[in-house]
Amino acid sequence: MANGQWYPPEWPDRIRALASGELTPATPRRAATVMLLRDGRDEAGNGAPEVHMLRRRASMAFAGGAYAYPGGGVDPRDDDHLVRWAGPTRASWAARLGVDDEAEAQAIVCAAVRETYEEAGVLLAGQTPDTVVGDTTGDDWEADREALVARELSFAQFLDRRNLHLRSDLLAAWARWITPEFEPRRYDTFFFVAALPEGQRTRNASTEADRTVWIRPSEAAARYDDGELLMMPPTIATLRSLSAHPTPRAALAAAPGQDMTPVLAQARLEDDTLVLSWPGHDEFTKRVGAGGE
Repeated sequence: MANGQWYPPEWPDRIRALASGELTPATPRRAATVMLLRDGRDEAGNGAPEVHMLRRRASMAFAGGAYAYPGGGVDPRDDDHLVRWAGPTRASWAARLGVDDEAEAQAIVCAAVRETYEEAGVLLAGQTPDTVVGDTTGDDWEADREALVARELSFAQFLDRRNLHLRSDLLAAWARWITPEFEPRRYDTFFFVAALPEGQRTRNASTEADRTVWIRPSEAAARYDDGELLMMPPTIATLRSLSAHPTPRAALAAAPGQDMTPVLAQARLEDDTLVLSWPGHDEFTKRVGAGGE
């Protein structure tokens, strides 16, 4: 039985075009995505966190129908001035993320928090460095969220106008994946893990998703293995790595030990067979013959 690995039919032709020099790789854009966790239980009553996932609309040009986490591109406006900041320093974030400077690190963390708010209605920020807003469902909050989505408002401006501190201590970096060179739209994506703040709840606030679910990582992975849920390699890989942790707190505690080396797909030709692989993740290897199968 085939699993739920997302594999566009045009990939073999694009890979061959790249190998022949007919295709020039696009420069990947920085992006961030957040695995939002809450406490849960498995069938035996043991601790097993649930992760918030959304299903991308089938009409989407990229990964339509696939399950993913809230996420999106970095807004360069979010590195232009210092925001109110709680948690590890920007310098420590830059070192952890493997980026050149503190401003770049701030923009990436801002993207993670902003996208979680835009797509799930959950805001990792507070009036003080040790608090979190309790309710973001009012009309005024929704107006600001829509302004963020429309890019009429940068996240740094949003934090300033509401006198909020960005709670970087509620996030932890988990993984980094770069879209393959043969894809027309490429992202250098930082994966974060966070726990759902007390008093807040998720909702499907994304125009790109037609469904959202809370699901145990192990259950989502099993349904992927059965071909029931469609996912991209980074999504299923991070789900599998989350499955070992019994609580959101345990996952956050384990995050500093996660490898942040970027994962980038590699393609090669063996005679007439095209071999596509992701270093360190053998389960995603694809072999495509000259006939496309």
